[in-house]
Amino acid sequence: MQSVYEAAGGGEGMLRLAGAWHRRVMADEIVGHAFSHGFHPRHTERLAAYWGEALGGPTAYTDSYGDETSVVRMHSGNGRHEEMDLHTIACFDRALADAGLSVEPLRQVLHDYFAWATTTTMARYPESAADVPAGLRIPRWTWDGPQA
Repeated sequence: MQSVYEAAGGGEGMLRLAGAWHRRVMADEIVGHAFSHGFHPRHTERLAAYWGEALGGPTAYTDSYGDETSVVRMHSGNGRHEEMDLHTIACFDRALADAGLSVEPLRQVLHDYFAWATTTTMARYPESAADVPAGLRIPRWTWDGPQA
């Protein structure tokens, strides 16, 4: 069976999606605030590599940029932000259409992955990035949801 990563167009599809999502969040008055301090110049490529790895693609993120601990730490210590999370997910849903990834069941699987990652793994340590344990691995997501 084809992985979610392959169904989404592989590395090229992930890059299209990451670019579309980044444009959407930068234009959003609530989510854009999270980027007001700046962002890595290769943010889109890094994000595409992360999503690709999580969705069954190569270990490009882990091989080149870091592990799950580093990603979760970047998203931790900012308190709870449910409204921003909802906007972030809505931007992702619109980015799916922008990137040509709105065909079912792919759209639903990608939405479910992103909503889960946003509200679970990235929101797990709202008080302090120091609370994030070392050695976390990027969670894998398949057509059936999160994998152990």
